[in-house]
Amino acid sequence: MKKALALLTLVVLALTWVISVGAARQPDPGTLKVALLPDESPATIIKNNQGLKDYLEKALGKKVELVVTTDYSSMIEAMRHGRLDLAFFGPLSYCLAKTKSDIEPFAALSRKGSTTYKGVVIGNVAAKVNNIEDIRGKNMAYGDTASTSSHLIPKTMLAQKGLTAGKDYQEHFLGSHDTVALSVQNNKAQAGGLSKTIFEALIKKGTIDPAKVKVLVESEPFPEYPWTMRSDLAPALKEKIRQAFYNLKNPELLKPFKADGFAPIADKDYDKVRDMAKILKLDLAKF
Repeated sequence: MKKALALLTLVVLALTWVISVGAARQPDPGTLKVALLPDESPATIIKNNQGLKDYLEKALGKKVELVVTTDYSSMIEAMRHGRLDLAFFGPLSYCLAKTKSDIEPFAALSRKGSTTYKGVVIGNVAAKVNNIEDIRGKNMAYGDTASTSSHLIPKTMLAQKGLTAGKDYQEHFLGSHDTVALSVQNNKAQAGGLSKTIFEALIKKGTIDPAKVKVLVESEPFPEYPWTMRSDLAPALKEKIRQAFYNLKNPELLKPFKADGFAPIADKDYDKVRDMAKILKLDLAKF
């Protein structure tokens, strides 16, 4: 009797798992789960993107649920397990997710017709950090480990100057770009790396004082943040999603992205990011 009950329990659990996985991976779901980068508080992100939610619901004729995970890693895992239908990744986090999930990029941020952006390394003026070489022996602030412009790009630029984390300087991961900038301004870290666009926005808002923090160097252009979708969505739905993003021109809806639109992008455009990971000897499949 006990064996029969145990067997029945296993069957029920297995069926529950199959049903939940199947529901998560429907090719044409009634509700689309759309994930946004966890670079601010979840409440702020969802509030700022309510307009995008309403727009997508109207354009696609479906309900949209906005999702904000705790960090980049949990977002990658959610996509891997089919709990998300669309996700807005950073270039590096996309490359990481691509090694674990059957997803495809379809739209990238566009600013003045460009789908590239730059990262910057900043330094504390009072600490007399005037160039990358001055970071030697000091504290360097990064954002999330899976961030492109707040980790991969700046760390690569330091490595190209012969500076290795843990040996030539101490690295600190603070999670977000604005926290990196504030840490450098307050001299908790004497240098830091983040997106050029975000740094300029922080100066414009008055959050960062250019008299206290300076740009040491900016990177070459890299492919912008991509919107991605599950590859196993229905072809007709995938095309509707693409067109909805390409046709989005409303400045208010695009304001949270600091962009003026979205343009087509392909997986091969991110090979530049993968090459950079090789410089740092990062195994994206095990990152």
